Amino acid sequence: MPHTAAIALVAGLLLTALPIDARAQEERLHVSVGAGFTAPNSEVRDQLGDGYNFAFGVQFDVTPVIGIQALLSTNDLGDRRLPIPVSLTPTLLSIPTDFIVSMSMQFATANLVVQKPEGSIRPYGLVGAGIYDRPAHVTTNGAGWVREYCDPWWYVCYSGGFVPVTNIVGERSSTDFGMALGAGANFGGTFFAEVRYHHIWGPTIEATQVDSLFATPTPRKVNGQFIASTVGIRF
Repeated sequence: MPHTAAIALVAGLLLTALPIDARAQEERLHVSVGAGFTAPNSEVRDQLGDGYNFAFGVQFDVTPVIGIQALLSTNDLGDRRLPIPVSLTPTLLSIPTDFIVSMSMQFATANLVVQKPEGSIRPYGLVGAGIYDRPAHVTTNGAGWVREYCDPWWYVCYSGGFVPVTNIVGERSSTDFGMALGAGANFGGTFFAEVRYHHIWGPTIEATQVDSLFATPTPRKVNGQFIASTVGIRF
């Protein structure tokens, strides 16, 4: 009987300890989901508009102060309208024509987080690095002839004529290495707000001389600089 009581006591202690350990492990692992505002910085701001971001992160606290975070984010940047002179031939008068430049950005980064472990407001700083993918395309408006058609499934009949169309002038994508610096704060046990600066080392574009009237252009490094502010929930 004493042996049975002792076994029951040990089993009870083990069963009590397991949930505590499991909760301790869960408290070290955090998932965050957020959205916010992304703004190009420096020279990039002259070519692209402001946009928005969505972010998903997983953080493991190595200690109450130090954490390791993996972050995935997609950013849709606003279009930028650029007037570029266009003519049918090189000898005719050029007419300013609107070209629309748009870009999105997706990245995955690994970050080192230094945070205040306790309190209702817990500030933190971070530094990270990762891979950034930036697809971009340039379009311009035009017109095209459409013959007459009638399709009851589209609920429309058209007699034919010129219609506005969007011409894709160029479409490229670049995948490059970049880094991030940021700071933010956790509020209570649920909400967070942060700002991150992203610097991307882009490719070198070799420009070519197409007209002797212009000076020979030099190669340019297409680096990217963006500031992303995000708010969301972390649990």
